[in-house]
Amino acid sequence: MNKALLVYILLLSFGFALMSCGGKQESIIAESESMDIQANIIFFYYKNLDVAQQFYEDVLGLEVVLDYGFAKVFRISQTLFLGIVDEQKGMHRAEEPKTVTLSFVTNEIDEWYDYLSVQGVDISGPVKDASRHPTRGFVAYDPEGYYLEFERFLDHPQNEILLEKISQTKTLYPSEKQKTSRPDNLGILGNIVWLYYKNLDDAQLFYQNVFGFELLVDQGFAKVYSCSPTGFVGLVDESQGLHHFSEEKSVTISFISEQIENWYKHMLEQGVEMRCALSQSEAFPVKAFVTYDIAGYYLEFDWFPEHEKNKKLLSLLR
Repeated sequence: MNKALLVYILLLSFGFALMSCGGKQESIIAESESMDIQANIIFFYYKNLDVAQQFYEDVLGLEVVLDYGFAKVFRISQTLFLGIVDEQKGMHRAEEPKTVTLSFVTNEIDEWYDYLSVQGVDISGPVKDASRHPTRGFVAYDPEGYYLEFERFLDHPQNEILLEKISQTKTLYPSEKQKTSRPDNLGILGNIVWLYYKNLDDAQLFYQNVFGFELLVDQGFAKVYSCSPTGFVGLVDESQGLHHFSEEKSVTISFISEQIENWYKHMLEQGVEMRCALSQSEAFPVKAFVTYDIAGYYLEFDWFPEHEKNKKLLSLLR
C-alpha cells in the first residue's frame, strides 16, 4: 500500500485528534471518586479551516488558546471553548447534518445584532423577544452554516436559577492583545449547546442519571442543564426546535476533567457505549476517550497534561 495513503487512512480512523481513538491505553485505576468538570469544548468541523478561523478570531473576537494545526480552540466564555477542526482529520465530516446550535448568552443582545449586521454576517431575522419563553435574541450563521444563537435571558422566575449562576462568573470581553472588529463592550456571559432529541424525557434521564447535571431552566420543549460554570447543555424536543433529529451530527461535545480516569470507570459502570477507549496520544499532548449519548451525539472526555502546546489552555483552567 502507498505510504501516504496508509497515513491518510490511519488519520481518518482517529477522532478529533490522533489522541481520541489511538495511543497507549490507560488503566482505569482512580485515586478518588471526584469527577469535577473544569470546562467544555464544542468541536465543529470544516472544509475550509482558514475561513472559519478568520470568522471566529476577527469577527467574533475570540482568542485562540490551543493550536494543534488541524484543530484550533477558542475561548468563548470563562469555561466554554470552541474547537474548529479540519474535517479531513476529525471524527466528523463537514457535510454531516449540523444538528446543534451554539448559544452566546449576553446582556448586550441588541448591540451584538447591530455589530454582526454591519459585519455582513448572515442572520436569520431581526432581534426580538421570544414568544414561548422569556428570552430575547436572534440566530446567525457561521461560514459553513453552523447555527449561532445570541440570546439574553430576561428577568423572570423561569430564568432565576440560570441568571443567579452566571452572575457569579466574569463576563468575557475581547482581549486587548486581539486584532478584532468586535467592540470592547460586547461581552459573553456563558454558552448553551442546544442538542435535539426524539425523546426528550429519555435525554433528560441520561444527563441527570449518568452525569448528575442540575436542571436550571425548564421551557417545556427545552431544558437547560449546567455542565461547567459558564458551559450549559440544552436538550430540545426536535419537533419544536431549530433543528430536527438526525442520525449523523457534525459536532462533538467535550468535557475537560482532571479526573478523566474516574469518568472512564464511571461510564463503563453505567453501561454507556464507548467509541474510543481511554488513551494517551502519542502525537498530541492529551488524554481522552469518546462515548455516545442516547441520540448518538459524540461525548469526548479530555485532559491536557503539562506541555508547551497546552500551556495557555491550562492557565485558563486553573
